[in-house]
Amino acid sequence: MARMSGSGENPQQQITQQQLVNLVPFSGVVGVQLVSAAPEQVRGRLKWSQERCTAGGVLHGGALMTMADTLGALCAFLNLPPGSQTSTIESKTNFFRAVRNGHVESVSRPLHAGRSTIVVQTDLFDAEGGHIAQTTQTQAVIGG
Repeated sequence: MARMSGSGENPQQQITQQQLVNLVPFSGVVGVQLVSAAPEQVRGRLKWSQERCTAGGVLHGGALMTMADTLGALCAFLNLPPGSQTSTIESKTNFFRAVRNGHVESVSRPLHAGRSTIVVQTDLFDAEGGHIAQTTQTQAVIGG
């Protein structure tokens, strides 16, 4: 995850949803869509498509991890102290089931927002609401 910087005051009060999306251009290449964003919860969506799959039409784990890393980082960004930046320093994903069609919904929530780190949990669900993966990531708080 590239570094992201808050700009002086509370970042969530100064940035639009489109500006959040623009912070992570790679997520657009993968197809990650931002649905909603607030400090307490960031939601996203990724549609299944053949070009995002492995053998057998299974949505690639890397696409799912990109989604989780991106939305988790945006959640961390929205919880930054004034004037600081963030960067992913650790990420762990557990996969529970495959996705072969439809889309994936994600929900990122902060577990801890401290002075030096922010820990975010991102849960991924298939179109039927089945829990397909969970990512826990630690974001460094830099500066501020």
